[in-house]
Amino acid sequence: MTRRDFGAFVISTPLMATGALTAQTPKERGKQLRDKIIYALGGDGFRYMRTRTEIGRAYSFYREELSGLSVARIYTKYLPADSAGRIHMLQRQVFGKKLEDAVLFTTDEAYEVTYRGAKPLGDERVKLFREQTLHDVFYILRERVEEPGVEFESLGADVIENQPVETVDIYDAENRSVRVWVNSSTFLPVKQRSYRWDPTIKDRREEVTRYSKYREVGNGVMWPFAIERERDTEKNFQLFSERVTVDDQLEPSMFELPNGIKILKK
Repeated sequence: MTRRDFGAFVISTPLMATGALTAQTPKERGKQLRDKIIYALGGDGFRYMRTRTEIGRAYSFYREELSGLSVARIYTKYLPADSAGRIHMLQRQVFGKKLEDAVLFTTDEAYEVTYRGAKPLGDERVKLFREQTLHDVFYILRERVEEPGVEFESLGADVIENQPVETVDIYDAENRSVRVWVNSSTFLPVKQRSYRWDPTIKDRREEVTRYSKYREVGNGVMWPFAIERERDTEKNFQLFSERVTVDDQLEPSMFELPNGIKILKK
């Protein structure tokens, strides 16, 4: 089904009738909103994209002050879903002008790769990446829509980031939840919010991500070129992409450790 066919299917559904909208439950409206968001992001072009490459600049912050910046290249490869709760994605994050340092995330392991060797990342950092991914609205819509227990519930209209939005809560079978706000006209995600338990402070943390500057990046896929994250109301990361492409032929070796590389201690 093409993006056009996907959109025609959504628009022509009987639930779009005015009388039916009044009788719909929040979950029925949530499913309808889910389909509109997927269509806005590119329909089948988005749902079946195999890889994505983001090139730009990444900024990190500590207590709202800039603590680091770097040229960044983020390579993502999607895998066939085989079980709920696992990450069906590989990612290689490369930083620096010479692109000599990288962070590699596989389905089960993660490494920081430098000229010294490959150092396994700490368990908490791996867990954080996993939870951020499972809560990410784009990953959910790309990988988890058909996962048992994943449900969408519409909360109605609101105004966020000075723009009219529709609000939807997404739940899964493991009691994860994320609230997403999408523009009422474009149906592209504007903001998302989730919470996670932090054993270090023995309390939950609020994780907020904002998306803007969408562009078409190939196969009809729309992607945000500006991504900003904050934790407990403090900005901690920004990514400004200069170029984003999808479905590039990325070599499998990009997501593997080089043969013979020295494995360092944690």
